[in-house]
Amino acid sequence: MFNKKIMLIFSTLIGVITVYVIICLVIFLSQRKLLYHPNENNYLDENKLTHKIEKVFVESDNKLIGWHHLKDRKYKTLLFFHGNAGNLQNRIYKLNEIAELDLNYLIIAYRGFSGNEGNPTEEGLYSDSMAAKNWLNSINIDDSNIILYGESLGTAVAVDLGSKFSFAGIILESPFTSMIELSKIYYPYLPVNLLLKDRYDSINKIGEITFPKLVMHGDKDNIVPFSMGKRMFESFSEPKFSYFKSGDDHMMDFDKELLGNIKNFINKLN
Repeated sequence: MFNKKIMLIFSTLIGVITVYVIICLVIFLSQRKLLYHPNENNYLDENKLTHKIEKVFVESDNKLIGWHHLKDRKYKTLLFFHGNAGNLQNRIYKLNEIAELDLNYLIIAYRGFSGNEGNPTEEGLYSDSMAAKNWLNSINIDDSNIILYGESLGTAVAVDLGSKFSFAGIILESPFTSMIELSKIYYPYLPVNLLLKDRYDSINKIGEITFPKLVMHGDKDNIVPFSMGKRMFESFSEPKFSYFKSGDDHMMDFDKELLGNIKNFINKLN
């Protein structure tokens, strides 16, 4: 009787472990589908551009579609890296506001997004960001006249590029410290350190960024904890600026207050 109980416990334990291993394997194999959502629109309704753009193709491992708005060559250029979902059209409401500022901009879609070939990966997105920088350099826009802008996942792309070169400035909207720390919140029951392929370890790269920074985050963010934005800001060296908005969510309101902070930041760079 005692041996039967032991065997039952042992069999149950083996069954639980087997199910857990299968769950881990499924998550490991499908993790990039869980992370990247090129066909999902979780942004505002699509709007029409209120300004002229040039559609360009940036040469990375594949051709990447991009929009270039050249307002005035004496202005700095915002290099915009979008988040993990949607397409370029989903950012029109932001681009229309940015175009009202004394700025030019280039926004690219990563591999696998907005009809681009390829599949998104961490290293792939870093290569795409480098290609965007090189494209701007090729039309005689120096790094010293480029402001990096990262949105959500794009903050990690901006931080990586900013850790390798010196730019005029960097703006981070709803940044996270690392994908490892963020994944532990969503999947506390999984061995994230062992499973995660794309780690986006921004917190350990920001020490290389010595040029001006602006960190923006809403305290009601239900995707990336507000505490991560604050930690990123606190870990940056000077010069640094923050816009922490009470009641704002992950996709921050592009209202007069937020735009005023961006405008003030740009003025400080000039």
